[in-house]
Amino acid sequence: MIADVWHPMQNPILYALPVFAVCIALEAAFYAYDARHEARAADQGYSGIDTRTSLAMGVGALSVMTLFKLITLVLFVYLWVEVAPWHIPADTWWSWVLLAVIVDLAWYCNHRFSHRVRIGWAAHQAHHSSEYFNFGTALRQKWNPWSEAAFWLPLPLLGFEPQAIYVVFGANLVYQFFSHTERVGKLWAPIEFVFNTPSHHRVHHGSDQIYLDRNYGGILILWDRMFGSFQPELHTPTYGLTSPVNSYNVLYLQYHEYGKILRDVRRARGLRTRLGYIVGPRAGSRRTSSRARYSPWRPSRPHDKPFGGPAPNAGHEQAAARGPRGAVAGRGREGVRSGRVRRCVARRHRRSGGGQQGPGAHLLRLQGVAVRRVCERRR
Repeated sequence: MIADVWHPMQNPILYALPVFAVCIALEAAFYAYDARHEARAADQGYSGIDTRTSLAMGVGALSVMTLFKLITLVLFVYLWVEVAPWHIPADTWWSWVLLAVIVDLAWYCNHRFSHRVRIGWAAHQAHHSSEYFNFGTALRQKWNPWSEAAFWLPLPLLGFEPQAIYVVFGANLVYQFFSHTERVGKLWAPIEFVFNTPSHHRVHHGSDQIYLDRNYGGILILWDRMFGSFQPELHTPTYGLTSPVNSYNVLYLQYHEYGKILRDVRRARGLRTRLGYIVGPRAGSRRTSSRARYSPWRPSRPHDKPFGGPAPNAGHEQAAARGPRGAVAGRGREGVRSGRVRRCVARRHRRSGGGQQGPGAHLLRLQGVAVRRVCERRR
C-alpha cells in the first residue's frame, strides 16, 4: 500500500539533490579561490547567511511540495479517470516529448502570472529576494505553490497521466537549477535562441528597469520570444527586489507581501479597489512603475561592463549636469524652458494625486501626457 502511494510521488528533484549539493560546493569553492587570487571576485559569489536562508527555504519548499502533490494527486487522478475524454499513453516517446512542451508552456503562463498579478507575486517574490545569484539561490523556493495547481489542472483533462505530469514538472525544475549561475557566460547562439540559459535567467532576476518582468521561460526561451517578454542580457544585472526586504527571516521572506496586500485591502474603499489590490498588477512591475525605477548600472566590480549597447545609466550622467533650473549644460534658453515645463507638470501631477500607487496609477500616467501638452502651450 505504501509503495502504491509513494510511486506517483517520486520526483526527479529527489534524485538530483546530491547533484545540487555538489554543484553548490564546487561553485562556492571556485568563488573562494577567485576571492583569494583576484580582488574583483571578493563581493561576488556566496554569502554565508544568504545561502543558509536559501537552503532553509529549499527544505521547507520540498516538504510543502510533497504535501501539495498528495492533495492534487487525488484531484488529478479523479479528473484523468472520470472526466478526461481520452487517455494519452505514457509508454511512447512522443507522449513524453509532447507533455514536456505543454508543461513548459504551462510553466511560462504560471510564471508570467506570478510576476504580473499581485497575489501571484506575493507567493513568488521569495525566490527573487536574494541579492546574490548562484546555485544556492535556485533553492530559494516559495512555500505556497497554489498557482501551479490552477495551471496544471488542464493537463489531466487532456489525458496525461498524473504521475507523468509530476515527473516532467520535476525534470523542468531540475533544468532550471543550472540556469542560476554567473559562472557561465553566453552560450552558442542557437542554444541561446531556443533554450533558457544562465544569461537569460540572470536577466529575469535583475531588478534593473530594463530587466523587470522578462524571460519567464523554464526550459525554452521561445515562449518569451513568441509572446513579447524576451530581453537579452546587456549588462551585469542588479539582483534582488526593487525594494529590498533587508531580512533573512524565512517566514517574513515567504509571507510579508501577503501582509502588505491585507493592509492595502483594509485601507481601500469599494469592492473594485480592493480587488484591484489583490488581482491587479503589483507595485514596481513594468506595468505600474510611474517613474524610472532604475537600479543604475555602476561599475562596482572591474569586470562589470555592458555586453553590448549603452549602459543603462547613460541618462543619469546627463541628469547630473542639470542646473538648479533644470537646464542642461550647453542648451541655454531651451533648457530653462524645458525645466519650467517639468515643474508645471509636477505641480499639476501633485494636485491630481499623482503620488498614488495602486490600480489607478496607470490612469494618472495617461493624464500626464495631456497635462504636459497644456504646460508646453502655456510656456
